[in-house]
Amino acid sequence: MTLPIELSNIFKNKQKSYKMILIKAILDVMKGSDNREVPFTQVKEQFLKILRDREAGQLKVDSPPAKMASSWREITSVQLQHIINTPIEVLSAVLEYNKEQQTIGFNSNIYNQLNDEVIDELYSYAEQELENYYNQMDSSFSLHDALHSVMSSYLDAKKESFGGHPLGNLLRQVIPNGLKELSFIGDNLKVQGSVGQGNWANIPWIAIMDKRITGTTQHGEYIVYLFAEDMSSVYLTLAQGVTVPKNDMGKVQAYQYLRNKVTDIRKLISLDGMVQDDQINLTSGGLGQDYQVSTVAYYRYEADQLPDDEQLIADLNKVFEYYNQYVDITLHMAEVIKPKEVEDMDPMTTKERLDTIKQFINRNGFHYPDYLIENFYLSLKTKPFVILAGVSGTGKTKLVKLFAEAFGATNENGQFNLIPVRPDWSDPSDLLGYKDLSGNFRPGQLTEVLVDAMKPINRDKPYFICLDEMNLARVEHYFSDLLSILETQEWQGDRIVTSTLIHAKSLSSEDDQMIYGNIYLPDNVYIIGTVNMDETTHPFSKKVLDRANTLEFNYINLGQYPDMELVSKSIDSAQPTPNSFLRSDYLQLIDVYKENSELVKRNTELLVKINGILENIHSHVGFRIRDAVCFYMIYNERSDLLSEDIAFDMQLLQKILPRIQGSSMSVKRALLCLMEIALGTSLKISELADDASNLYKPSILEGAKYPQTARKLVFMIRRLEEDGFTSFWLS
Repeated sequence: MTLPIELSNIFKNKQKSYKMILIKAILDVMKGSDNREVPFTQVKEQFLKILRDREAGQLKVDSPPAKMASSWREITSVQLQHIINTPIEVLSAVLEYNKEQQTIGFNSNIYNQLNDEVIDELYSYAEQELENYYNQMDSSFSLHDALHSVMSSYLDAKKESFGGHPLGNLLRQVIPNGLKELSFIGDNLKVQGSVGQGNWANIPWIAIMDKRITGTTQHGEYIVYLFAEDMSSVYLTLAQGVTVPKNDMGKVQAYQYLRNKVTDIRKLISLDGMVQDDQINLTSGGLGQDYQVSTVAYYRYEADQLPDDEQLIADLNKVFEYYNQYVDITLHMAEVIKPKEVEDMDPMTTKERLDTIKQFINRNGFHYPDYLIENFYLSLKTKPFVILAGVSGTGKTKLVKLFAEAFGATNENGQFNLIPVRPDWSDPSDLLGYKDLSGNFRPGQLTEVLVDAMKPINRDKPYFICLDEMNLARVEHYFSDLLSILETQEWQGDRIVTSTLIHAKSLSSEDDQMIYGNIYLPDNVYIIGTVNMDETTHPFSKKVLDRANTLEFNYINLGQYPDMELVSKSIDSAQPTPNSFLRSDYLQLIDVYKENSELVKRNTELLVKINGILENIHSHVGFRIRDAVCFYMIYNERSDLLSEDIAFDMQLLQKILPRIQGSSMSVKRALLCLMEIALGTSLKISELADDASNLYKPSILEGAKYPQTARKLVFMIRRLEEDGFTSFWLS
């Protein structure tokens, strides 16, 4: 074929014969003319002549619109203008119609590609597609009659024997075969009808599936006619399979997955003219709810107002156009994402990967305390929100940057973003964005990162956001939305999603709705806050502390120097690491309890003992912290990173002690009781309550079961005795 690509598919979708006849008419008038544009009056005359000649020769031809005339001989010039406007508009990508000068022709780009060979081929193409269209019209199959037959006889048929019933043949054979004759139903489509298996179904259906994305109605997306249980109506829908998601995820999680998919598809493709809500009403039973949550869009036809074949086929063609758009996008996305499946299989063990990260950091001239990198990794794996606390200048921000770069996440590729917090931040708009006075949405830095991270091509890349000096402003004020969203994490297929951060309905323009509407916190985004505790900063509430691991940087060894042997070596370029290495594997304790019940019980028993101490000062913890500690311990044991005691020591220091502050004797007793647990020995609490100076000796930490926790407790007890007040956050 020598046709320009712009002309090669102009008849792909046909609702009537008008497009083919218009092209033939223009080419007929163009013969013998060197002008790009020809008189529109002559084209209209030729357009009408072709239709009248077929009618006079008793050949198959589209009837004039019923309200205009019964014959093409009766069509007036005004009526003809109305009819021909439609194909002109549909073909506007290749045609130019000058209303003022009353001329029409191919646009300059197409005209420059036309020669005798191309014109002949285009004419033959129009004639062939016209005959295909008329052959389709000659088919004895009537979609209107078939649908009407089902709705008028199905309820009676259900009272009769199922096997061999003619209505079963109509739905399984006759209708699918008739639909396959339609010009837009290609070989890649599977057409299937069902009245049930062994027994009459309450809701019979006829589905059209693109075999490239699904071959069954149990999962995936497809077009389907769904008959109401009482046969009062039939729905032509773009829908999703429900059975497999329900079996894989359970009903509640599957419904949420399907609802989210409906939202995604509605944003992805145009569905103009179709109803987009969840009011599809097929049955009063449970199956009706399945269809409500899984239907993307639909047309509803009442049994007593069923449209004619022309309208039914036009509607089906339109739905097929939308479906085809979705299939094309899905296949393209699958092709782009396919290499990521290989990347997701990390060839390194967790230990090996962390060793390469530590080497990368060391070769950049930085060194951090033993187990810090393992601890940082486990903390992010447990929850994608971590706080790095300590005195200024200890390398907190640098740790985040180097850790991210070791994953291949840099400022240049947008996977590492440093966001300095300002003291005047007072609400989430500083991070997420706001609408200006003209109603336009001004996205915040965090929103821009989330939009990029949510793109299908990026979903397996980790994104790191460093909120530098996070507590210069009150965290609960500007970070409140994120804190709440963190608690809405749930599985959607193989991804972890959250509730929506910015609702599309809250945005004014369609562009803003398309870009920023309904964004959420994806599972490849990790937020790390750095904090300094001094008189210029704000304290953290328990709401914040419950949701984060707090890593402390207060113990500094100034006598530590760079290892020049390591630094002198060339710095290996970081290799991109799949997001699965960092992403949480579990969201609920029940997901891992069966396989890790002994570990969970051991750590929970310790937490119960600790909670008994904390209750006396109203600082006890809930299930959120219990689960987070257990996840941390499970990830650690699975990867064999730290001993169980060292790992639990980290969790006491990071999840329990940050909650404690006060000046009362009850706070002191609680600290002393925790000291007993940290040291692993009994203490004379009553004596130490008056004077705990014996705990200040360095030797007290020798042989401690949880030395990091014990060390911090000594500091907190001493501050309480000397200053009359103590807190984890005092430096």
